[in-house]
Amino acid sequence: MQSNIPASSAGVVLGAQQLKVLRNTYLLLALTMVPTIIGAFVGMATSGIVFKHPIMSSLIMLGAVIGIQYAIAANRNSALGAGLLLGMTFILGWWLGPILNVALSLRNGPELIGLAAAGTGGIMVVMSAIATTSKRDFSFMGKFLFVGMIVLIVAMFANMFLQIPALALTISALAIGVFSMFLLHDVSRIVNGGETNYIMAATGVYLSLFNIFVSLLHLLMALAGNRD
Repeated sequence: MQSNIPASSAGVVLGAQQLKVLRNTYLLLALTMVPTIIGAFVGMATSGIVFKHPIMSSLIMLGAVIGIQYAIAANRNSALGAGLLLGMTFILGWWLGPILNVALSLRNGPELIGLAAAGTGGIMVVMSAIATTSKRDFSFMGKFLFVGMIVLIVAMFANMFLQIPALALTISALAIGVFSMFLLHDVSRIVNGGETNYIMAATGVYLSLFNIFVSLLHLLMALAGNRD
């Protein structure tokens, strides 16, 4: 028999609906790792295409991801929505492949990748803990974070032409902060009942985790990469 007694933490009481959405979100997130890893291997094998046309490849990737996000939203209540999410994670994994190749060209590349993954996981745990134990609803940050994300995207594409190393590091550091706050915002919406669709929730959380990992890896390669 299923219990209808809500689970509680230090600050938030989770009802059956919130628990179900949160559980399904994390399960779908775990599943997204499979196409991400497959896509990363494909990207590592075909990285020459990205390196030869970096700007065009990035624009195509961004356009594809935005388009799939709209398709996911339109099919959020069907299995097709989950399938589209898995397809999007494959594309992002493919885009990640060349970055992993650059990291692995460093002597301590595997360690840096592991540190970036551990750091991303740590941020996820901390933000989730804050969202589920705090009495505050962090959904008010949505508009500010959206503006911050747009600024980051514009700065990123501008630096593709400017090629300023200090600006690239600044963008990565700011991205870690912005997408960490996105994690807090998204998990808070789940536990407070603002997001009731696990496919949409998983999409938002995945994109935040992906951007945090890439930004952390970029900082680690720039500041701690051993090229000797």
